[in-house]
Amino acid sequence: MQVADFDYHLPESLIAQFPPEVRGASRLLHIDGLTRQDSHFRQLPQFLRAGDVLIFNDTKVIKARVFGKKDSGGAIEALIERVLDEHTALAHIRSSKAPKPGAKLIFADRWPATMIERKDDLFKLRFDGDESVLDILEQAGQLPLPPYITHTPDEEDAKRYQTIYARDPGAVAAPTAGLHFTPELLAELHAMGVKTGYLTLHVGAGTFQPIRVDDVSEHVMHFERYSIPETTVALIEATKSAGGRVIAVGTTSLRALEAASQNGFLAEPIGDTNIFITPGYQFKVVDRLITNFHLPKSTLLMLVAAFVGFETMQAAYQHAVEHEYRFFSYGDAMLLEPKATS
Repeated sequence: MQVADFDYHLPESLIAQFPPEVRGASRLLHIDGLTRQDSHFRQLPQFLRAGDVLIFNDTKVIKARVFGKKDSGGAIEALIERVLDEHTALAHIRSSKAPKPGAKLIFADRWPATMIERKDDLFKLRFDGDESVLDILEQAGQLPLPPYITHTPDEEDAKRYQTIYARDPGAVAAPTAGLHFTPELLAELHAMGVKTGYLTLHVGAGTFQPIRVDDVSEHVMHFERYSIPETTVALIEATKSAGGRVIAVGTTSLRALEAASQNGFLAEPIGDTNIFITPGYQFKVVDRLITNFHLPKSTLLMLVAAFVGFETMQAAYQHAVEHEYRFFSYGDAMLLEPKATS
């Protein structure tokens, strides 16, 4: 497969720059083979049934972008990719010259840090003083909106680029399929017998990185940390045993569940994964997928093609463009049925 096979034309006007005025007031495209049904996200319950389980990613987006300067005076911008412990983190760094090991940095004219070592494209930073990395970011950082959202993040973004159930800080991008859920919708689903479970996968900046090869098989995915609690594992096992369906809310939930099952069903509930799901992959856990629309030539679009089939994916995206769905993080959603197997 060639990366170019996963391209499609998207008018810039369809890229959602802001969330809908009211959370959950988005559209929902239901895809079942080549059958498409236009709906609204608030009507999700009509597509589910008692005994199903929704698996959410409860990661919380941190204010991961922080600005500062080197001790030489040069400006620097850091995007914290992963918090390693209270005082150290891995970061992407933009500056005129990359800092060398031992270089002193200061962020927001207040918080000093030292560049410890470089690990491929990432820089390991140690923040001095008593305050933790997360505390510093909360005070000095900026919400890292995706590159296709052009406005400077504001207080509305701080609320809306976060799911209502976010609780574990560490992501640099939101698990956006979850942005559509409201307390009222969750209560309605619970009342009809749909269960909910949670896992954590801290979404990294690599999710926005373009693929730099032509042949899909040559692409190497970035690593992300995930954790699936024992209660969620038990819930999924019970759901499967009772004939219910496991519905991943977002590609991050799906990737965590499938990564955990590479050597046995949910056998590795904690780990780092760079799983790359492309057409031909056999899904081991997930029965349905709720997801937003993804960028052309992206790894997530390839995942969707693996789940529903390449032709179905193409037809769905053509339909979405023709019917002016809103795309990407602040955009509309799809409910995907799996590709039929012979």
